[in-house]
Amino acid sequence: VSLWLPLALGVAAVAAGQSPLQRRVVRDVLEYFHGRSNVHFLFKEREVDGVIEREDPSGTFVQLRLGLAQTACRKRAPQRHCRVLESRRRPTCLACYKFDTSDVPKVLDKYHNCGPSHHLAAK
Repeated sequence: VSLWLPLALGVAAVAAGQSPLQRRVVRDVLEYFHGRSNVHFLFKEREVDGVIEREDPSGTFVQLRLGLAQTACRKRAPQRHCRVLESRRRPTCLACYKFDTSDVPKVLDKYHNCGPSHHLAAK
């Protein structure tokens, strides 16, 4: 749980203009990204763009592109204030989520694709 506190603080600053479902997708993508075995450092949200949120009778679809920035903190030993390393990796994650229509929306389906930002550049 302590691993996600610095992330939550960083995400809160950017999340002001996001819907609750968009913030949920961002949190889930960060958790997915940090859970990968080849990720050894903590990453912070850099930007969210390409956001699409669409409702239909079957639920809500959310798609977004999440830009990340590597910090100086290792993911196994997070600290409260992890500075971003400007010249380090800046991966981008594309995420697509489908939520049901319940009061507490359940994820029906999801897709993540994270990689170097130039691989997932908007065309």
